[in-house]
Amino acid sequence: MIDTAKWAPCALTLLRVITALLFLEHATMKFLQFPAPILGVPYPLPTIMLAAGAIEVVTGLLMTVGLFTRIAAFIASGEMAAAYFMAHAPQGFFPAVNMGEPAILFCFIFLYLAFAGGGAFALDNARRSAAD
Repeated sequence: MIDTAKWAPCALTLLRVITALLFLEHATMKFLQFPAPILGVPYPLPTIMLAAGAIEVVTGLLMTVGLFTRIAAFIASGEMAAAYFMAHAPQGFFPAVNMGEPAILFCFIFLYLAFAGGGAFALDNARRSAAD
């Protein structure tokens, strides 16, 4: 039988890295129009989109490498909560209808990472070891 508790920190690392890279992709769509431009967003970007993109770049990179994971995840979670209530909730009550499911999932995964940390393979671990 597989000892799932032994693999939990690795699974947490995988969750952190994949989610952070997907989050970072939203920033590249805003700033580089890669892999595609965001539909319906005017260029140059409105100030709120520039701020959101900056948060996504910084927190996405930090979480990808696992540096200051808890703080970055908390900030990213707040951004996604704000995005949901500002952009999606006014479109309707149900997330499947208002296209807010990704924002909700990002919000709660990042909230979990804010409490759980970066997992087994995070620069936070090396930073913590160096401080000891």
